[in-house]
Amino acid sequence: MISPAAGDLLSTAIAAACFLFLLRTIISLKSLIFLLSRLFRWVEARTQAHQSFTIRRYGDDDSPENPLYRKAAVYVAALPAAEDSDHTSLFSFHSRPNDFSVHLIPGQNVIDSFLGARLSWDFLSGADSGDALVLRLRRQDRHRVLRPYLRHVETVAEEFEIRRKELKLYTNATAGRSGRRWRSVTMSHPATFDTLVMDPELKARIRADLELFLKGRAYYCRLGRVWKRSYFLYGPPGTGKSSFVAAMARFLCYNVYELDLSRVSSSGDLRSLLLDTSPRSVILVEDLDRYLAAAATGEARISGVLCFMDGVFSCCGEERIMVFTATGEKEALELDPAVVRPGRVDFQIHFPRCDFTAFKTMAGSYLGVTDHKLYAQVEEGFQSGGKLSHAELGEIMMANRCSPSRAIKNVISALQRSASLNPVAVEKKEVGGKVEEGIREGGREFRKLYGLIRMHSWSKKEKRMPPELNGAVAGD
Repeated sequence: MISPAAGDLLSTAIAAACFLFLLRTIISLKSLIFLLSRLFRWVEARTQAHQSFTIRRYGDDDSPENPLYRKAAVYVAALPAAEDSDHTSLFSFHSRPNDFSVHLIPGQNVIDSFLGARLSWDFLSGADSGDALVLRLRRQDRHRVLRPYLRHVETVAEEFEIRRKELKLYTNATAGRSGRRWRSVTMSHPATFDTLVMDPELKARIRADLELFLKGRAYYCRLGRVWKRSYFLYGPPGTGKSSFVAAMARFLCYNVYELDLSRVSSSGDLRSLLLDTSPRSVILVEDLDRYLAAAATGEARISGVLCFMDGVFSCCGEERIMVFTATGEKEALELDPAVVRPGRVDFQIHFPRCDFTAFKTMAGSYLGVTDHKLYAQVEEGFQSGGKLSHAELGEIMMANRCSPSRAIKNVISALQRSASLNPVAVEKKEVGGKVEEGIREGGREFRKLYGLIRMHSWSKKEKRMPPELNGAVAGD
């Protein structure tokens, strides 16, 4: 006779065995389906008429690399089927350690589909003939699929290479013996449109404008206009203009050429410098207002700047974006309207100091706080005239990121100091003090006048009183 405990243990063991058997059956079924699909593909490849196209990496001796091979290799390595192959080689990037890429190995087969047709890629490696990619498709699909598919491969590979490329920041140096050259460093600024603290509607408009520009080659060609776009950024220091340029470059995957106009000696020098810039680039001119102020002594230099803003794209090629920045508010810049007229500047963007809405956005990013009991004091600090830039707020929050309460208290103190130094606030305070002092002075004058009136009325009463009563009052 089996005890109840032994019976429960036996039932549990049987249930576990059934579960393992069922799991093994499912796994075996999947393996069987995979093997049957491979067998079906093998039979199909042997029974149907296929045509193979070999794309060699190099042609004859000393010939350059075949561009179609490079693009096809990038495209095939990016296919999801490349990672599903039986043998896959993975590599990482030094600049992007968390990003991996697939490299094809000899004998690797990758399946793809296009326009309802099934295609396969094989990688061949030979010491004599060099590496090659073999594209196979059914003979009946050759005329319908081959050319559109190769155009698709080139387009996708170009977009993939653009997204993967390492962005560069170029600066112009003083001309030496070999002439003026651009010096480059890797642009590691991490700013993106998602991290920018801007008005959401304005950010959406800018993003849409840039997306239209990227897709606008045929549109600009049809209009007979140069494929270019120009932006004018203005605002106080530390409000995010440089971060915006970095986010724009990262969104477009464009290199940045920071052009220092003070190091340009002539228009010919400027033209030769711009001709060295590459397509798909952002040309940045910072502090345009200061350069115009320095150039105000000569009309020729100012006209040179205006011609530069008009003709920069025609002399250095298409697919460029020009960005000008100025430090200060637009009313205080005193720029000639001809400088920022349509045609020279397509999009003007104001970068103000932080308000309470921007503060809440930064607090959520820097401190992980969406609401706090001190927010009312922060809002009062902004309303009382306190002004802080994005850079100042960011430094305060980063220095106190371990204690959100301490960070917000420091922001309140900084807003109070800023309000006390604000000329408008000081003027209002002085005017309010003068009004209060005038009220106090007026009150003293009124009390003095009221006392004189009472004394005058008492003197009249004393004259009308009987002599005996007047004497009694005087005696009191």
